[in-house]
Amino acid sequence: RQGSELAGWAMGRWTYEGIDLNHNFADLNTALWDAEDNDLVPHEFPNHYIPIPEYYTFANATVAPETRAVIAWMQRYPFVLSANLHGGELVVTYPFDMTRTYWKAQELTPTPDDGVFRWLATVYATANLAMASGERRRCHYDDFTRFGNIINGANWHTVAGSMNDFSYLHTNCFEITVELSCDKFPHASELPEEWENNRESLLLFMEQVHRGIKGVVRDSDTERGIPNAIIAVDGINHDVRT
Repeated sequence: RQGSELAGWAMGRWTYEGIDLNHNFADLNTALWDAEDNDLVPHEFPNHYIPIPEYYTFANATVAPETRAVIAWMQRYPFVLSANLHGGELVVTYPFDMTRTYWKAQELTPTPDDGVFRWLATVYATANLAMASGERRRCHYDDFTRFGNIINGANWHTVAGSMNDFSYLHTNCFEITVELSCDKFPHASELPEEWENNRESLLLFMEQVHRGIKGVVRDSDTERGIPNAIIAVDGINHDVRT
């Protein structure tokens, strides 16, 4: 109700338990990159469906019930496309969100599927009325128009335990983050305009679920479908499963 004029950026960021849900997912990046540095991927350590570390599953782990619920939901349904919506900036970010050099606050850290992620981010950004406007002004300090209003998350600011990175490494899901308005807390009267700014981009983004190769992996002898078949693409060190 206060609107952005009276509310700071941290307002509403933490749960009642003091947990920032945006940083609360398991860090699977470090385990993967350590395994890659030791030439263990993919023969001894997977490059996808990376298991959740044991420490993260303990009852006393600092994991919010909301985070556990979302993880259980993702494990139950094989989502392939997702976006999470944030406020306070006008830009679309894509994984990885965490820098590979652990001590760096910013570092370009692309996934093996960087081309796909850049495409997904661009689809949203170019259809968003506020981002695509010729009168577009920067929200704060960063001029994202120079990059087409998209950026690699880690190249903006590093986030360990983001939902984007977790979705990509633990499931088949390709997820981006949409910072959909300069105004973190729009007034009720401004919501119709925010909806119009984002309606077409949301629809266009959802349509991208139909891109790529579709089909059923079958046993050549019985013609029965094979569940959890691993699909590997030459040159992309990230497999997916049916």
